[in-house]
Amino acid sequence: MSELLRAPAEIKYAEELDWLESIDDNPKPFSWRLSPKMVRLFILGSERADGLDREVSQKWFGDRSFVERSIVTLASDRGLLLIGDPGTGKSWLAELLSAAICRNSTLVVQGTAGTTEDHIKYSWNVSMVIAKGQSRESMIPSPIMTAMETGAIGRFEELTRSTSDVQDALISILSEKYISVPELGSGDGDDNIVFAKPGFSIIATANSRDRGVNDLSSALKRRFNFVRIPVVTNKKSEAEIVRFRTEELLRRHAIDLDVPPTLLDVLLQSFADLRASAAAAGSDDEVLESAVLHGNFFGERALTARTLASSLVGSLTRREPEDLAILNKYLHGVVEPRSKEEGGAWPEFLEGGRDAIATLS
Repeated sequence: MSELLRAPAEIKYAEELDWLESIDDNPKPFSWRLSPKMVRLFILGSERADGLDREVSQKWFGDRSFVERSIVTLASDRGLLLIGDPGTGKSWLAELLSAAICRNSTLVVQGTAGTTEDHIKYSWNVSMVIAKGQSRESMIPSPIMTAMETGAIGRFEELTRSTSDVQDALISILSEKYISVPELGSGDGDDNIVFAKPGFSIIATANSRDRGVNDLSSALKRRFNFVRIPVVTNKKSEAEIVRFRTEELLRRHAIDLDVPPTLLDVLLQSFADLRASAAAAGSDDEVLESAVLHGNFFGERALTARTLASSLVGSLTRREPEDLAILNKYLHGVVEPRSKEEGGAWPEFLEGGRDAIATLS
């Protein structure tokens, strides 16, 4: 695990998952490794009332009803579609669900304009086809097909970014639970059909800001249960998320850096301010990571308000000059009055933001 740049959830929390599986005597759907109750506990963390011998950390922060609805959907034969703005934790929730249910969260298809039907069905090993012809051995299964064959969870990230023909290919998979391989002929056997095993399902994610890019057809929508994940606006929950991400960030990069809580408050308030103008097209942990790494390698091994402001401007400026205009207006209209009224880290944050904008202008 120490040699992996980013360990998937099933490896990162392997010991905890093993322990939960060993004490789990609740009913399990299909071939699930954990029961629905234990899946929820793994994701949301344990409470004193659970009466466990050890604490289970909370890994996803949000309304427990979203997690429960997601689990119930996967326990049925329907697909799960998680919809929300960037930074709401859709992909992380999908990864945690897959890790807890089947101990494999890596069967992922990334939706882009270049995603083809082959990416969700199968392709061919050309050299083997030339040498031995088309057969099961020369077929390269997609992550979705592998999930079907093993009774696991397949994931489809950014579904609405893929074209309509790719989306339509999912309809038969979700409805019929098999993939036909016409290249293998149409004999009496089942060699030309890959059937899904019990436990197979698909978790897809969609960015709510991508509306209109490649809208889902009504037929595909009927195959999914929708779970809309809103932006966390509760200050206590936001603070818990940022603390969790900060600890993960420092641990992953093996960094011993002082991160003052006051600066985390500045980051949270900045993103709350910018959401109203839709300027926060990135995520706060993206800004935080940039600032922490800069402070570690080029600063005094401490996070400063100036570095935080510079990272925020650099991370959110992607549509020049529109983004610069929005951020400049934010600094002058919001941060400047706040720095005069509240003081603290805000004056340095204001100065760092102005310098960063001046550099990009």
